[in-house]
Amino acid sequence: MKKMRFLMPIGFVALAVVFGLAVMLLWNALIPNIFGLTAINFWQALGILALSRILFGGFGMVHGRGHGHEMHGNLLRKKWMKMTDEERKEFINRRKEHMHEGHFFRGGFDFDGNSKKDNE
Repeated sequence: MKKMRFLMPIGFVALAVVFGLAVMLLWNALIPNIFGLTAINFWQALGILALSRILFGGFGMVHGRGHGHEMHGNLLRKKWMKMTDEERKEFINRRKEHMHEGHFFRGGFDFDGNSKKDNE
């Protein structure tokens, strides 16, 4: 077990190098040709990774947070699995009504694939 603790920092550095190289190579292969920006070096790629982690908090490292999205998703999934077909349809219809009334669409989107402007 103590050997694993010693290897953890090495694994972290190895992952940082791999992700940094991946970002650098992908950026340099795509962004200069698409947007006309300059190529980046390895350290700038690591900086982009760090910035994206700060801004978006992603990369799946949510262990130990307790009440994160993964816990909510599991509870919702369990509830969904226990629902009958009729309860699922009712749930979907309530969500559709909420989305139409809510902040997301302001009544301008129909879940059948047509905009309300097309129907008028």
